[in-house]
Amino acid sequence: MADLDTLAAELRVSSSTVRRDLELLEQRGLVKRTHGGVVWIGDKANGARPYAFDQRMGYRHDAKVAIAKAARALVSPGQTVLVDGGTTTFYLAQQLLGQPLQLVTNSLPIANLFLNDDNVELILTGGLMYPRYGVLLGPTAEHTLSTIHTKTLFLSVAGVHNGAMYNQNLLLVQSERRMMEQAQEVVLLADSSKFGQQALSRLGDLAEVDTVVTDSGIADEHRPEIEAAGCRLVVAGA
Repeated sequence: MADLDTLAAELRVSSSTVRRDLELLEQRGLVKRTHGGVVWIGDKANGARPYAFDQRMGYRHDAKVAIAKAARALVSPGQTVLVDGGTTTFYLAQQLLGQPLQLVTNSLPIANLFLNDDNVELILTGGLMYPRYGVLLGPTAEHTLSTIHTKTLFLSVAGVHNGAMYNQNLLLVQSERRMMEQAQEVVLLADSSKFGQQALSRLGDLAEVDTVVTDSGIADEHRPEIEAAGCRLVVAGA
């Protein structure tokens, strides 16, 4: 990542010129603007490597941010939370910046958010990195998870169908099962498009979840499924 002042100095142009050029590059999908800087994603945009996490960051962005803000209200200062890797959970992590917490995660993108946050005690699970999603998986991650206990787990999935949750990676599901065992409360963050969908591996029953946080696009046909599972339903923006 490069900041705008550094780019302007190295290119010997004004900051306004850099901003205009970056806007054009962003429109072409070659860079991604961040707070105070810019990241080159040209290789990813051209298909050099399928970075699924990056590709999904913009998908249903507004719904995911709304869900993250609603889920933020479920976290108390000083709480120990476990945050699963995913784009919606990433947006939740952004909401938690600056809050006094113990935060455990298997996600490198989420961990990176807190590198300079003195208020958060950050714990990474360790393990084998699954590069497409930036999550740490495998025996090491599962062993670390087995040694911790957290108040709340914030979980993400690829789909919810007929009272069951699904994800797209077998190792990911194994780690998430361990996460669910180590938390007092399980909170599922799932945008409305996830309902009615299935994926490769069955994670477990929706009845194992305490609270479901979704967006206002949730179809009426899926609400009884959540209620039948005994979950508390929180609809962001409602």
